[in-house]
Formats: sequence, structure tokens, C-alpha cells
Amino acid sequence: MPRQLGAGAALAVLMALAGPVAAADLALVLANGDYEELEDLRAGAAPAQTRKALEAAGFTVLAEDDADAGEVRARLARLIALAPKSDRIVVALSGRFWHSAQESWLMPTDSGRAGLVDALEKGLPLSAVLTVLADHPGQAVLLLGSAPRADDPAPAGGFVEEGPGMLTIPQGVTVLTGTPQAMAALLGGDLIRPGAPLGTAAARAGLSAQGYLPKGFVVLPAGENPAPTPATAAPASGDEARAYWDLAEREDTPAAYQLYLDRYPKGANAADARARIAAIEAEPNRAAKLAEEALALNRDQRREVQQNLTILGHDPKGVDGIFGPGTRAAIGRWQAAGGEPVSGYLGRDQLTRLSAQGAKRAAELEAEAAARRADQERQDQIYWNQTGAAGDEAGLRAYLKKYPDGLFADLATERLAPFEAARRAEAEAEDRAAWDRAVQADSAAAYSDYLASRKSPAFREEAEARLTQLRADQDGAAERARAEATEAALNLPAVALGMVEGQLARLGLEPGKVDGRIDDDTRRAIRRFQQASNMPVTGYLDQATVAQLLAGGIKLK
Repeated sequence: MPRQLGAGAALAVLMALAGPVAAADLALVLANGDYEELEDLRAGAAPAQTRKALEAAGFTVLAEDDADAGEVRARLARLIALAPKSDRIVVALSGRFWHSAQESWLMPTDSGRAGLVDALEKGLPLSAVLTVLADHPGQAVLLLGSAPRADDPAPAGGFVEEGPGMLTIPQGVTVLTGTPQAMAALLGGDLIRPGAPLGTAAARAGLSAQGYLPKGFVVLPAGENPAPTPATAAPASGDEARAYWDLAEREDTPAAYQLYLDRYPKGANAADARARIAAIEAEPNRAAKLAEEALALNRDQRREVQQNLTILGHDPKGVDGIFGPGTRAAIGRWQAAGGEPVSGYLGRDQLTRLSAQGAKRAAELEAEAAARRADQERQDQIYWNQTGAAGDEAGLRAYLKKYPDGLFADLATERLAPFEAARRAEAEAEDRAAWDRAVQADSAAAYSDYLASRKSPAFREEAEARLTQLRADQDGAAERARAEATEAALNLPAVALGMVEGQLARLGLEPGKVDGRIDDDTRRAIRRFQQASNMPVTGYLDQATVAQLLAGGIKLK
């Protein structure tokens, strides 16, 4: 896939090449890219070119490239001062946006990651921009080009999130949102072409439109004469055509190729442009892919999708918030199971159905597990009453053999201690010494040797019980190693382990101290949960165990 042009670069190049337009009075253009944690979104854009092209078209231009907080405030103050004397106003903002439940901001380049604090102290509030535009109903357009990267760290504090969020749009104001590249394509094309319907142009460029947009609405009426552009403002025609084609190849979108065709329908690359548009539009499931992209799912929402797929039995091969081949295949299986067209991409309605099905199945699984636990506990109680409750050694050992993690396992172990102590007191010194050596070695060979070395070993029951356990452990070593590796691959942080322990405790499975550390008590509680949930009983966490255990809880980080 060709590398996409940076936000500010696409904006500057297309506006410089767009040619003369009619005066629309006032334009504010902020193209931010030089953030400390981000690669440069501008890719070397020259703000002077953007300003020169707009001024030649009759605009009073307020432009800033990589604006810090002071520069943003200065440009906003200037916009407020000039707006009452203007007719049309176009505001184009690209870079990093944050939003809360009540406000949205364009963040300056000197902002950090302090979340709401930085937003309030340094961000450009979009409500202020919309307040200015509200005084120009039918003649005000706001373009937002948001370009966060998938691996950007989220703002700190929990009160703000990436993206412009939901805006309260005044009556008569048009708002267009999308990528900086799509915004640049519209700015350099139909937005400033007299008589071009804005709604059609925005849809073709891949921008989402909100607010004022009646059918046939145009920014510049047909027949309005553009201001003359100095010869130095645009490159020679051959260079201009090459620049448009280079941009189309970098973007590799129908809108970018159509922009080239609109300007050069018989150009040297016209046939290639038409072929690329046809190929892209023929791409399988393209409409479904674009519909999912429009949802702008964040990492936590993607994790929730994967968790719901897991709960519903469609393994996405990880709950990591990354939609790779495993997740796409799982979505396809879920779609097929529901009788829907299989695309591997989710639309808004499908996302809602998947969430509802996941929540319902999670509740069913918890109810099923609770019923199984109740039945197992009844059987445990019955067996205890018939064996260990009487307190004799044979009964206690019989109980522990069948229920090593049972309700009365601790009590049975405690009640067996006096039997061993009594035998030790009665055992001959040599027998006791041999037993101590076997216990110290704690191996199958040592216990076998102890049992074979004497006719009536005083610690026969203990030796046979430990020997049986060691042999079982040896037989299950490979399986346990796999379970350990599976748990390690989850790479769960301490906070997630604490949630697991908390849920086990809530279910009455006694995981011990809830401290984000897995100990023997936690392992036993996990085994109890897996047994009650009809899962392979390993005592180790895997994706299915975590997904079912935390279904409906908070999401893993």
C-alpha cells in the first residue's frame, strides 16, 4: 500500500495546486504535526504555499503550521476579531484531537499527555470555533482532519479520549470530518469550485457531513469569478499534473484518483486513474470495510469485540484489540452462524447484535456454572458425610483422593495430621529416619524404596498417597507445561490478575488474598472454576477462562 501523504503536506500541496477561486472572505488553517510522540504528520509542508494560494483567491488567511498553545490562542483571537467583517468563513483544522463528554479540542504541538489538564490549559476548544461560525449561518464550513495512530498512548487521567468526539453544531454551520488527506482533497477541489454541490463532493472525498447541508448546497455560487492567481503561485502545467498524479498514487483512493481525472480527464495517467478506481471499487467487501472504519473503534472496543467472539465460541486468536486474520476469520464465522453476509467486517448494527449476544451468553455461562457448582458442592457434601466426616484416617484419605480441591480438603488435611504424628511416635527410630529421608528426597523412587525396604512401614498410607500424586504429576507434566506457557503468553498485568482473583472470590471459590499474584490458593480456585464451567481443569489461565470469568466485567489492558 503506498505511503499516505502527511496531513499538513496534503493540505498545503492541494491548496497550492487548486487554482484560483472566488473570494470567501476568511480562512483559518491550522496544520499540526510536530508532536513529540508522533511522526511528523506534515511531511515538510510549507505553510507559505497554502497562505499564498488562499490569498490569491481572495481570502484573508490565518494560517499556522505546527502551532503551539500560544500560536493557537493568537490565531483564535484574530479569527474572533475578523469574523464580524467577513461573509463566508472556512476553518480547516488537522492534527491530534481530544474530546471529553462536554468538549472537543485541537491539541497544540507543545501539549503533553496530561489529559484533561493539558486540554483545558492548551487545547483549542472547538466550541469556541463553532460559536464564531454560528454568526454566519449558511456561509460557514468547519473541516476536521483527525490523524491519530493506532499505537498512540491514550491521554492520561481517564477524562478525555482521542478524536473529535460528538459536536454540538449551531444551526446553519456545516461540519465535515475525516482524514487529513480526504479533507485536503476536498479543499483543493470541489469545496472551492463555483457551483459544486458540497454534499456530493464530501461523499466522494470520503468525508462525513453533519449540520447544515441542504440538497444542492454550494460554498461558492456558480458564475462567481475567482480572483486572478499570480503566475508564480502555481507550477507549470506538466509539473502540476505530475503533482496531482503523485498525490493520487500516495493516497490510492477513488477520491484522489477522481480528483486527478476532474482536472486532467485526458491526462497522461487518466487511463491508469480509471483502472485504479475500478480495481478499488471492485475490492471484495470494500463497503463493509469502510462501514467498520467509519465506526472508529478504539482499542478497548476492539478488545470487547474479541471477548464477545470468544464467549460465543468463535476464537479470534487473542484478545489484544488488534483485528488480525484470526479476528477477521472469527467475525466471518459469527456472521455465517447468524445467516448474515460473510465479510469479516462489522457494521454498526452487527456490532450492537454481537455485544447483545455476548452479554446474553455471558449471563447464561455464569448461570450454568453456578448450577454446576451447586450440584458439585452437593455431591462433595454427600461424599464427605460418607467418608471424612467420621474423622477416621481411611475416610479422610478416601475423601482427599476424590476431592483434592473439595470443600473439605483443608479440614481433611488438618485432621490427618494427628494420625501421622501418632505413627511417628510409635515408629521405630530406623523406620522414622527412613521415612524422613524419603520425604526429604520427595521422589517416586524414594517413596518406592521406603515401601520396599520394610515389611510393615509405619508411614505406608502417606508414602502410597504421595507416590500416587507424584506419578500423576509426572504423567501430566507435559500438559502442565503447555498450560503454563499458555498462561504466560497472555501476559496479564497485576491489575488484571487482581480482577481475576476478585471474581473468583465473588464466586465463593476462595482464591486467597486478592493481590494480583497467583499462589496455590489461586490455582485451586481456578481449578474449581474450570471444573464448574465445564472447561479443561488445569489451574492455569487461558483465553477462554479469562473471557468467561471476566465476562461483563471491565476490560483487560
